[in-house]
Amino acid sequence: MHSDPASTEERLHRVLNQRLRPAVHARTVPLAVEVWHVPGEPVPVADALAAAYGPARLGDRWGPAWSTSWFRLRGRVPREWAGLPVEAVVDLGFGTTEPGFSTEGLAYRADGTAVKALNPRNTHLPVAARAEGGEEVVFYVEAAANPVVMHTGPDQLTFGVTAAGDRAGWLAEGAGQDGGAGHGIGNGDGDGDGDGGDDSVAGGRPPRGEPLYRLRRLDLAVFDEVVFELVQDLDVLGELMRELPEQSTRRWQILRAVEDALDLVDLQDVGGTAAAARRALAPALAAPAAGGAHRISAVGHAHIDSAWLWPLRETVRKVARTVANVTELMDGHPEFRFVMSQAQQLAWLKEHRPEVYARAQEKATTGQFLPTGSLWVEPDTNITGGESLVRQFVHGKRFYLEEFGVETEDMWLPDTFGYNAALPQLMKLAGVRWFLTQKISWNTTNVFPHHTFLWEGIDGSRIFSHFPPVDSYNSGLTGAEVAHAERNFQDKARTHRSLVPFGYGDGGGGPTREMLARAARLADLEGSPRVSVEGPAEFFPKARAEYPDPPVWVGELYLEFHRGTLTSQHRTKQGNRRSEHLLVEAELWSATAALRTGAAYPYDALDRLWKTVLLHQFHDILPGTSIAWVHREAEQTYAEVTRELRELVDTAQRALAGGGAGAAGGPRVVFNAAPHARGGVPAMGAAPRAGDAATVRPVPSGDGFVLDNGLVRITVDGRGLITSAYDLAAGREALPPGAAANLLQLHQDFPNRWDAWDIDAFYRNTVRDLAGADEVAAFDGTADGADRAGSGVRVVRTFGDSRVEQALTLREGAHQVEIDTVVDWHEREKLLKAAFPLDVRAAHSTAEIPFGHVERPTHANTSWDAAKFEVCAHRFLHVGEPGWGAALVNDSTYGHDITRDVRPDGGTTTTVRLSLLRSARFPDPEQDQGRHRLRYAFVVGAEVPDAIREGYRLNLPERAVPGTAEVAPLVAVDQEGVVVTSVKLADDRSGDVLVRLYEAHGRRVRATLTPSFGVASVVVTDLLERPVADDGSCAAQGAGVRLDLRPFQILTLRLVPRRP
Repeated sequence: MHSDPASTEERLHRVLNQRLRPAVHARTVPLAVEVWHVPGEPVPVADALAAAYGPARLGDRWGPAWSTSWFRLRGRVPREWAGLPVEAVVDLGFGTTEPGFSTEGLAYRADGTAVKALNPRNTHLPVAARAEGGEEVVFYVEAAANPVVMHTGPDQLTFGVTAAGDRAGWLAEGAGQDGGAGHGIGNGDGDGDGDGGDDSVAGGRPPRGEPLYRLRRLDLAVFDEVVFELVQDLDVLGELMRELPEQSTRRWQILRAVEDALDLVDLQDVGGTAAAARRALAPALAAPAAGGAHRISAVGHAHIDSAWLWPLRETVRKVARTVANVTELMDGHPEFRFVMSQAQQLAWLKEHRPEVYARAQEKATTGQFLPTGSLWVEPDTNITGGESLVRQFVHGKRFYLEEFGVETEDMWLPDTFGYNAALPQLMKLAGVRWFLTQKISWNTTNVFPHHTFLWEGIDGSRIFSHFPPVDSYNSGLTGAEVAHAERNFQDKARTHRSLVPFGYGDGGGGPTREMLARAARLADLEGSPRVSVEGPAEFFPKARAEYPDPPVWVGELYLEFHRGTLTSQHRTKQGNRRSEHLLVEAELWSATAALRTGAAYPYDALDRLWKTVLLHQFHDILPGTSIAWVHREAEQTYAEVTRELRELVDTAQRALAGGGAGAAGGPRVVFNAAPHARGGVPAMGAAPRAGDAATVRPVPSGDGFVLDNGLVRITVDGRGLITSAYDLAAGREALPPGAAANLLQLHQDFPNRWDAWDIDAFYRNTVRDLAGADEVAAFDGTADGADRAGSGVRVVRTFGDSRVEQALTLREGAHQVEIDTVVDWHEREKLLKAAFPLDVRAAHSTAEIPFGHVERPTHANTSWDAAKFEVCAHRFLHVGEPGWGAALVNDSTYGHDITRDVRPDGGTTTTVRLSLLRSARFPDPEQDQGRHRLRYAFVVGAEVPDAIREGYRLNLPERAVPGTAEVAPLVAVDQEGVVVTSVKLADDRSGDVLVRLYEAHGRRVRATLTPSFGVASVVVTDLLERPVADDGSCAAQGAGVRLDLRPFQILTLRLVPRRP
């Protein structure tokens, strides 16, 4: 008889899916069901258990989008099932090919303890390992009707325009809002609608809207363990067989074993013949792996986006479901290890589901539940500011230490959209030794050359790093994935070890018993890598010991994908930028007031506000890639954060200024939170001042105007464009002949997929210059109520359905023209940029990143260079030649592009453009519609130190309050290149002063830090404010501290005040 491999594989697929898998739960009896529809936002468990349930039945439709229904399931185990394992099997209407992203449920017992979750590929609930027979079964299932946002309409269109991500209109206004965390669980009155009313009618009042789901299965069933194991045997061998070379002996041996096993299965008596089939497979499963087989550390994992295609409040429940699942799985699988990487999610669990949190803590003591990652959330690391990244480590690591007694040593960021080059130093200063991501495998142009390597940051810090070659953080440990991990591993010549994160994320419920069964069979199986279930703390030391001299990657890890995340959802990005700077201001002035006046330091308020801002730096919120619900809530949250922080700043400044309420026109004290002096006010200090630097008056010239302050001369033509920017001191024109700057350009912006995420290179093929102006006029004073003081040139443009109004101003003594821009934006699938062509032959651009800057080539010589056609810069981007350059500084823009061309006259034009606004339509069809106000400035004749200084000044404006007091800064530094980023009181409430600073110019520097208060001692600390050994960076020197810093070195000092 001739073998037919294709026929056997097809036979195996059909028998497995149509006969064997269903036979795992072949013996069933139905469960009775009742329902209570929550009329509004989710409610506490106790309220749901006490609710009045109404009749329901299998096949009922339920769940308008974002609603919650509680199902009470009742049944009795048949007496003839005594001694058998019994489970409930519940299908809430999953009906999807995705492991998550749709409806989910969490089952509770009648006493309110959580059992486990129900997910599309995890539908069982444990009843009894060995039933007594006749016992009653009662479950309460909290079912969430989350819409499938990614696939919509009758054709299940991917990335289609949909309103599914809007906050449901039937939700009571304000229900579940908590002023920032956005994770409301109801008001405790049992009706969930936020109004305190009584919805005690049986079954509740179903919310308005079309039901999305239908109850498909509600059974008590015998769990046939032998059939289950047979399914896993065939699953593993079948997948391995398909991955082996067609002519390999091992493949044909497995093929024969599978044929024999299938022949032994009676499809009308699967349970009775499964054991015989398993015996036929046993020899194939017992063959050991080769001695040099690749080794895989399988780490249980569930990547849960803290918000994305669902609101923050839903993530609270996703976390509870997943943790309930994995802790239940740990009960029966002591070898199972599961990592959880976002401290914020565990904090939510502690607050809202303490019984599930207690289970996590219990399993942490057994070494099965492993807090990891070291961060508060998994943040975006392109856009997030430096001090915020510090606090991500501080609050993440501190939570794990206080709640679990664990000092995490890894940074786990599998899904973030690129990684800035300051991170290795930050990790090192936080006590982190290892870094993991797999996102760079999403590159669309270049394949990253390593999977295990040392990552070197801008200061020279190196971190041992690993990119799982499985190219997934949601692996199911399938044969295809395990084989791909080995084939794809780039470093196999020197090492044979990699990591695979396995488990369904984002509502899939995490790892499953089927995955653990695969891992057990793949532990030592011929033809397969060896798989061990273990944690990162076991993998990384072994990988490092095995690879003592790995290759080195220097600089940023740029993701060649998702470039649009630097611009999408401008209000979210602006809210973050302003909150970051206000937090630094609030700490600075509160610490100053505490030492100078004895004012109380607002520890609790600052802690809460920092955590709120850190949460919103999650890598699908700050990048602008979440549904409308998330971003509208974020806008409200940032507004509240801004209000609170301004109150803290104002309270501290008034206490310091000593001027009382003050009268209009009376004496004022000007506070300067920037790290550089300006206008006679010291850095981080305050001084009385009569007025601000005046803005120069525009002088008519031709059809336009000239702004001239004796340092630079700016010419604005009748189109409202800058046609000349002349550096009077250098005697040099900044613009190329015939070119115009501050040219707004509109591009069609419809990427091939991932709308809010991506800007595809072909966007450059279509451009419209917005050179026409409706109005170009001089103004003096406030311009038409736009809150713009001073004098300047006002330009109004309209295009499509949108309007732009800009005010161009030049201050006395300044080298930059400031451009205050208000956009009423109503375009669709468009990208708005502002272009500044410069007469500069720049070999590279210099862009600010956290705690430093990076240089990127302006050419596209290689595919690596060409792929960086949209890049990130924080407060500034600079281009120049030796001795002269120019910069753009901004208050809320991150996306930039830089191109270079040679003109017919032989000169070189380097063009820098800011990406101001986008209008993608998925997942938020109303992205960025409406009014925006943003500011940027064109700095003429600037070197990098000038760009650094002006970037800080634009983002940390002076603030004036009534008074006459002069406020000396708590600390002063005598070198401009040493930038102080944080002055605050220590978190331990000791009253010690924490100062964080860094070398900003990229060169070695010796400086002196001088406190203005008596200091008993100075201690170098890590980011968590714990003492560390001094590496010679600082030493006491008279009343000050001598600093010797390497390029871009970050230093944190604890100054202990001298006390009576």
